[in-house]
Amino acid sequence: MGLASALTTALTGMTAAETQVDVVGNNLANSQTVGFKASTSVFATQFLQTQSLGSSPTQGSGGTNPRQTGLGVRVSEITPDFTQGTIEVSANTSDLAIQGDGFFIVEGSQGEQLYTRNGQFKTNSDNELVTTTGNRVLGFGVDDQFDIQTTTLTPITIPLGSAAVAQATQNVFLEGVLSPSGDIADTAGVIQSATLGDTAIPRPDVTGALLGVAPIPNASGVTRTTTEGAGTHAEGATYRYRFAYVNDSGTETTASTEISYTIPVGDGLANNTIDLGSLPAASGNYSQVKIYRTAAGGSNFFELDTVAAGSNYVDDNSVALSSTPVDDTTINGNYSYVVTYYRAGEEESRPSLLVGPQNIVNGRVQLSNLPTPPVPPPGGGFPAYDTIRIYRNLSTDTSRFYLVGEVAPGEEFTDNRTDAAISDLNVVTNKEVDFNGPRVDSNTLLTNVIKRDGLNYEPMFELGTLEFSARKGGRSLESKSFEITATSTVQDLVDFMQNAVGIQTSLDDPQHPIPGSLNNIPGENTALSAGIVFNDGQLRLVSNNGVDNAIEIDISSFKITTPTGEVITPNLGFGKIQDAKGQSAVTDFIVYDTLGIPLSIRVTSVLESVTDSATVYRWYADAANNSPLTGSEIAVGTGLITFDGKGSFVSATNDRVTVQRRNIPSSDPLEFQLDFTSVSGLAQAKSSLAAARQDGSAAGTLSSYIIGEDGTIRGVFSSGVTRDLGQIRLARFANPTGLEQKGQNLFGQGVNSGLPIEGNPGNDGTGKIIAGAVELSNTDIGKNLIDLVLATTQYRGNARVITTAQQLLDELLNLRR
Repeated sequence: MGLASALTTALTGMTAAETQVDVVGNNLANSQTVGFKASTSVFATQFLQTQSLGSSPTQGSGGTNPRQTGLGVRVSEITPDFTQGTIEVSANTSDLAIQGDGFFIVEGSQGEQLYTRNGQFKTNSDNELVTTTGNRVLGFGVDDQFDIQTTTLTPITIPLGSAAVAQATQNVFLEGVLSPSGDIADTAGVIQSATLGDTAIPRPDVTGALLGVAPIPNASGVTRTTTEGAGTHAEGATYRYRFAYVNDSGTETTASTEISYTIPVGDGLANNTIDLGSLPAASGNYSQVKIYRTAAGGSNFFELDTVAAGSNYVDDNSVALSSTPVDDTTINGNYSYVVTYYRAGEEESRPSLLVGPQNIVNGRVQLSNLPTPPVPPPGGGFPAYDTIRIYRNLSTDTSRFYLVGEVAPGEEFTDNRTDAAISDLNVVTNKEVDFNGPRVDSNTLLTNVIKRDGLNYEPMFELGTLEFSARKGGRSLESKSFEITATSTVQDLVDFMQNAVGIQTSLDDPQHPIPGSLNNIPGENTALSAGIVFNDGQLRLVSNNGVDNAIEIDISSFKITTPTGEVITPNLGFGKIQDAKGQSAVTDFIVYDTLGIPLSIRVTSVLESVTDSATVYRWYADAANNSPLTGSEIAVGTGLITFDGKGSFVSATNDRVTVQRRNIPSSDPLEFQLDFTSVSGLAQAKSSLAAARQDGSAAGTLSSYIIGEDGTIRGVFSSGVTRDLGQIRLARFANPTGLEQKGQNLFGQGVNSGLPIEGNPGNDGTGKIIAGAVELSNTDIGKNLIDLVLATTQYRGNARVITTAQQLLDELLNLRR
């Protein structure tokens, strides 16, 4: 049995040596495999053949030891060596190495969890982080707000080039110097439009009006006779007569030359009449003749009576002479006329186009066929005019027109008033025509607004989209649009404009009311409040105080696009009537809402007050992209900034700007803080203000990422924003050598490995992660080569044992010969 057992014992030695060679060969083969853990073969003795258990010492014997013969060797285990491999820097940012204990957790082909130390990772077509063998790396993912979700392990996704994110601005940091020197901002810039009229009030149409020289009656054909006994004129008395045409309105022409008549002497009684025959015949619209006469033997003519033209008249002295003398007033010059509609207690209409001119020399001018006022529509709209007013220029001034008379509709008018008589405005009844006519008010429809150009009236607005752009402090403001409809009023326009230029009133800061402005406008002395008001048909715009708050509106500020695509540019004729005054500074900067939409912000600061101990500035914020629920408001904040006697920032009554984001999918509102702590109140020639930085950003795509020691994957977007993309998790085991190797550098949980203990890198006994590096194989080539030599020697030695046993057996067999 001895030789036979020697054979089997040597065979176990050879088998063990073969295993040792296999293990060493595998170690050497994977000496360049990233994350590979070399294995060690561990041998143990196999069964023993006991010949004697030995004996214990006795009185006569010292005892004997057991006598056992070994029956060979066996491989008790092949143990992976989980000592740290060398960390080598890699050019790939997604390569990871574990410094310390732990394994990366990956997903197997059946969805099971596997473990590896090989951190050579890359992204697949689905932007998932995977191993070189295609196993998905597991960890914690993020939600749509890029918050890490720590509930379930999921494949980690790094969506380079596709994920987008924006950072809403929360803080804007300002710097600069707001000087206490310079003018206090107590005066606002004031601009005012041209006078605007209302075309809803009808304008007289004088296309059919007639203008000419009033006729003078010809008295040469008038016959004079006497009838005795029918009157009370005395014989021998001499009377003179003159005649004037009179129209229906009572105005008369120049009187004729005089004729005289002496009553013949007969019976000597004062019982005579003077019979006037063939009075001047009617002329045109003059159907009556007014008779003027002197007293007996007199030279002054007074009104006697009015009769039908061309008739006869019996002067029997029963009609007493009036006290009204003949009016020999005539006019000389080149005259034109305009007419208006009028009703007592109501606003007069716009004047008509010119009627004329008419040149007159020592005569009177006749106007006829004047227009008739229209009937007001149901519900009103304009007054029920009952009078026509007539205005005339002066012979020395063709640009100014003065009232010369009034007539009822359908009547004619004869003008004989001199320039001196009508142009003296100290006379209560005298009046100069108002070419602008009825003024607009808050309720005037925009489509009825007109502006005068000479005697023409240009409509200012049409249905369509109005684009309005102004300037503030010499800087352009973002254009705003307003839809003009059939019901849009001037008040709607005023509200729109005031919002579009960012004028703020005391209501915008009730705790610290915005002050009004001094009034340096000639002829005025009342304080001015910021805003747009009506001023006798003109729109007066009072800016907020300070030079950099002054509003400018030029001829190109308004543009209307009609439904047909026609573009018109109404010029409301805004002009400056007061200059702004006050130390101020402006800064423009960009902030971002939650969608990454850039928003233009302008902050204007003006010197509000200076005391013995403090300098106070007021800031105004405008947001061109402010989007309220309705309207076009751009003012988004105001407050006071106080500096102490050393120029250091003390406090701000308000430091928040609120930008509305209605009708836009961004989070509403966008609120951010203005940080004035780096602004100083030291003295310098000119104040300055600038936005040093802000913490928002536009939308950007994921351009790169970094992985920290704690396994947090931090994405870097093209806008400069960083966001968490995931969290790599590690697992460790109580007995990692008990893991079951699955090939491809993968391990699975074994029956003796214990349960996986998961944690973030650096926590719970796991090692840290080094990004951009890999852990090399921990194969010790020198040691393994020595092990290979020893295994070879072992194999050869056991082979010799077999050879020796064979030789002994051969000798034994040879004994039979």
